[in-house]
Amino acid sequence: MPETDQQAKRPGLRRRLFRLVLALAVLSAVAGYFAVQYDSTGGGAPHCRVEANGASYSMTPEQARHSATIAAVGTDRGMPERAVTIAIATAIQESHLRNLDHGDRDSLGLFQQRPSMGWGTPQQVMDPVYAAGKFYEHLDDVRGYENMPLTVAAQEVQRSGYPDAYAKHEGDAQLLAAAFTGNAPTTLTCRGPAPQRAGDPEAVKAQLSKVFGPKLTARTGSAAGSHGQTVGGGDGGEVTLPVQERRRGWELAHWAVAHASELGVQRVSYDGSAWLAGENRGAWVRKPPGGGKDADPRGAGPHEVRIFVKR
Repeated sequence: MPETDQQAKRPGLRRRLFRLVLALAVLSAVAGYFAVQYDSTGGGAPHCRVEANGASYSMTPEQARHSATIAAVGTDRGMPERAVTIAIATAIQESHLRNLDHGDRDSLGLFQQRPSMGWGTPQQVMDPVYAAGKFYEHLDDVRGYENMPLTVAAQEVQRSGYPDAYAKHEGDAQLLAAAFTGNAPTTLTCRGPAPQRAGDPEAVKAQLSKVFGPKLTARTGSAAGSHGQTVGGGDGGEVTLPVQERRRGWELAHWAVAHASELGVQRVSYDGSAWLAGENRGAWVRKPPGGGKDADPRGAGPHEVRIFVKR
């Protein structure tokens, strides 16, 4: 091709390349904007995270729910935090904190308990509350378990073919036990979209009673009530839990957050802080001093946990 023809084509080629680069830059900027917006409102793949003293543990909402349940059953039985740590470490090893409907031979559930070995019926061991209760029942029979190495105490209950496997989960289990028994300064964030289906305050209350025991006091009612505002623009329902101790308050609050996607919970308030489903990247937000537009209009003090469900 003559040189003059090549020179004539170069400006057109440069213009097309420029337009292509510009279009890609615009698309990248738009995608980045929406990614940031989605992330900042708590979107993205749902997950929960526990942090304390520079250590952290990330998990799915299902794993968070089961951790919270194991801790709550231990609390209801009066078991110490060490027992909760042992139970959670065992469940991490046996099922990765998932309620499995299969396992070695007839092993089932969070702790891979075997109905043929007297742990209960298949239906019972697939119930996380029952399974956790049976684990604590057997652990409580182990004399001096609180002073044993974790893997030794767990093995006394489980009789596993891999007796040393539990030890590697001790650090993570300690974090989870601290968070779900309300032991400050452990923090829990749960991130994901706002609930799409309605929740039922009575169902929340019933689940709380099942996990924490019938002595737990809970009141249900309209989220508007005396506060004059509804949750999320709808006539939301509310569960209020009176508490005497701050640790108990955070235990209940973290339990509610961990079960938010399952029970349709869209806001949890306690001690001047609020967790809102689908917002603030799943983190708790303090009520600003003196109020203001970002203040939680349904803010709770240190003596009550307030759980709001979508209606």
